[in-house]
Amino acid sequence: MDLIKGASDPSASHNCFAYRIGDEFRSSDDGEPGGTAGKPIQNAIDGEGLDRVAVLVTRHFGGIKLGAGGLCRAYGGAAQECLKLAPRVFAKAQVEVVVEASYDELGTVYQCLDSRGATRLAEDYGSSGTVTIRALVDADKLSSLQAAVADGTRGKRTAVPAVASTGA
Repeated sequence: MDLIKGASDPSASHNCFAYRIGDEFRSSDDGEPGGTAGKPIQNAIDGEGLDRVAVLVTRHFGGIKLGAGGLCRAYGGAAQECLKLAPRVFAKAQVEVVVEASYDELGTVYQCLDSRGATRLAEDYGSSGTVTIRALVDADKLSSLQAAVADGTRGKRTAVPAVASTGA
């Protein structure tokens, strides 16, 4: 929503949008008649089969009333054209994991993470002789990482998905 708010034009008559992030989606007609702006934008996103995308269509009223059908075509068509022309970036799903290891197990854990392309985010050195490592790993490599950590530490350690925060 911060992205939409930041890109909206406060001087415009309407800043209509839609977004999809996985199963979460939302749209807004921003004062246009119900279902004539946000829904057509959402349909354009879904029609392109996209995820993790937001579309904002800004309209300055020019004195000509388009009617419900005209508004649907204008908002949906603008969104569809932008989505067709926009560059596409493949974003692979990732999972944040936490691994707690003793100092003498660090080399093994690092090798397990590195060989699966994980990105280390943070390390917390505890007073009890253990290190807590937070890392990002591709979701399709999670089970392989978990097995490797368990095997490499003879079952003493695991790579556990981190608890997701629900900050707004």
